[in-house]
Amino acid sequence: MPKLALSFDDGPDPEWTPRLLDVLRELGAHAMFFPIAPRAAAHPGVISRIVDEGHVIGLHCHEHLRHSHRSIVWGRRDTARALDLLGSLGVRPTLWRTPWGDRASWSHQVARENRLQVVCWTVDSHDWRGDAAADMFRATRGGLHAGAIVLAHDGIGPGARRTDVRETIDYTRLVAEHATEAGLDLEPLE
Repeated sequence: MPKLALSFDDGPDPEWTPRLLDVLRELGAHAMFFPIAPRAAAHPGVISRIVDEGHVIGLHCHEHLRHSHRSIVWGRRDTARALDLLGSLGVRPTLWRTPWGDRASWSHQVARENRLQVVCWTVDSHDWRGDAAADMFRATRGGLHAGAIVLAHDGIGPGARRTDVRETIDYTRLVAEHATEAGLDLEPLE
């Protein structure tokens, strides 16, 4: 069956990520998670649950900074620190989503050095703004097709204008309903 991929950045959040995982389990869906490594290390039980329930964990960052504002030396160090922290949790990512999807001339080189595939998104929920789930769904519905990758957030990241992830969870339910109607599996893309 064709796939539509959900992805979540900037977690894990000790309250909201487990709630999101409950919904994904209820829906029979699997997603990609791109955690901020120190947050992952602070909540190893949440990371274990993500893995145990069949979701994919990719690399996001150690420090949530734009690559285009940094040097390759910084990029290598940040990547190594994040991979080390995730490795200490038993996670070895193969996917990498850079903060804000921002890449520098060196980002793909560092990805190759670490056997990572850079992954972006095709649909941005803009959930960090705190929009209502129905509004996010209306704005993104046209892009929710086979092969699409949806960007959402299970944590409150830098620049977020919201205080919780409630609307993202409701948006996830709306996307799942749409996927069922469209004959799409909610699964990570390979």
